Amino acid sequence: MNKLQRISVAVVIAIGVALGGIILTMDKAPSSGATNTAGEASGTKDKPEAKGNDTALEPQKGPKGGKLFTSDGFAVEVTIFEKGVPPQFRLYLYENGKPLPPTAAKVTATLSRLGASAQVFKFTPEADYLIGDQLVEEPHSFDVVIAAEWNGKKFRWKYSQVEARVEMPDEMLKSIGLEILTAGPAPLKVTLKLPGEIIFNEHTVVQAVPRLPGIVTAVYGHHGQQVKKGEVLAVIESPMLAELRSQYWVARKRLGLAQTTFDREKQLWEEKISAKQDYLAAQELLNEAEIAVELAAVKLRSLGVQLESGSSEKNLARYAIQAPIPGLITAKAIALGQTLKADDNIYTVADISTVWAAITVYPKDLAVIEVGQKATVKATAFDVEDEGKVTYITTLIAGQTRTATARVELDNKDGRWRPGMFVNAELVTEEIRVPVAVAANAIQTIRDWTVVFGRYGQYFEARPLELGLSDGRMIEVLKGLSAGEQYAAGNSFAIKAELGKSGASHDH
Repeated sequence: MNKLQRISVAVVIAIGVALGGIILTMDKAPSSGATNTAGEASGTKDKPEAKGNDTALEPQKGPKGGKLFTSDGFAVEVTIFEKGVPPQFRLYLYENGKPLPPTAAKVTATLSRLGASAQVFKFTPEADYLIGDQLVEEPHSFDVVIAAEWNGKKFRWKYSQVEARVEMPDEMLKSIGLEILTAGPAPLKVTLKLPGEIIFNEHTVVQAVPRLPGIVTAVYGHHGQQVKKGEVLAVIESPMLAELRSQYWVARKRLGLAQTTFDREKQLWEEKISAKQDYLAAQELLNEAEIAVELAAVKLRSLGVQLESGSSEKNLARYAIQAPIPGLITAKAIALGQTLKADDNIYTVADISTVWAAITVYPKDLAVIEVGQKATVKATAFDVEDEGKVTYITTLIAGQTRTATARVELDNKDGRWRPGMFVNAELVTEEIRVPVAVAANAIQTIRDWTVVFGRYGQYFEARPLELGLSDGRMIEVLKGLSAGEQYAAGNSFAIKAELGKSGASHDH
């Protein structure tokens, strides 16, 4: 090969090496960001999007501990500052790793959450950083797009972070018993809660007295015993009763004799055998005999003694003391062989098919309580609850306790309420309709937040709430959840438990 040929080959080789270098340079991706034909730098075009706690995908950590995004020597560090102040975006600018004044670039951030409209943040210079014009509400679980303009170039980065969020398919909800409800308007019944005690219904408490003097020969009723009306409680022997029964039978016999005499005199008078005077005298005796029988019978009936058709009662002095009403024997003052007076209180019987709840009312609450008002009464030591109405409010304030008493009548046919039980009464004082409310059993606590778990597609995410009025069943939502949003109720603590397993962090 001559000299000219050698030179030609060298030139061809040099040109090939140069072209190869150019090709390799064009194929190689830039280390941070890429500039498109419009001059816009994208920090996410050639790098994976940061998601949640996956550290392999996280942006670089900046000098201030935030997320650092870099393109063509320009960088923006995104932080959320919340020490002593509500959470707010603070952005720091850099050129080739050196801090830039906050006036060097114009930056906006667009924040998107599950189930909510996008939130656009504008930034103004302050000290050595840019500060956002809005608060960054909890939880810090969102997608963020950062748009910046510096030295005539436009830059765009985006990242995501997840907090207080779990994924649960619909089929999983059924297996754990979760109920999905929708937030919206609801009536709230404002209640007043007051203490009280179950007492006997005074209108159904009766004293049993002998009504006749006598000696006790048998005792059947005892303290705490449930009795029926007319059931024999005790038996006495009363000389007075024997005399009354004797008078009744004598009067009946005289009535029979007077009836026979009247019938005979009437027949003789009609046959004009005897004088009319004899007939009238017989008629007068008959009337007197009837009156005497009726008087004797009234005395016996007033004592509850049944009038026998014949003199079958062998012991005319025997008297059975009967229960005046069906109920419970609450007091007993009688013993075998005891001599009783007619007005001795020997038994107290209370019909407990209805009872009263004696509710303590403080003077400041008297204005909102009235007769006929509905009340829910709950036992403090047992799972017993019922509704009743206020039937009476005392007009006087007790001297020692400085309280009044309201009576709530309760049905007690099943015997659930026992006199002496302590109770709490809830009285509805006002009904208010609120624009947004959630079920009370949906409320959970995470860190220092009071939350419900909103349902967004296949995800549940905590929504910190500011709460208002509550009636124990529904709670007013002042801030944190909008009408129409779905949330978990009933078994919502299962989501909290699942969230604990996932280890979601408070990541800024």
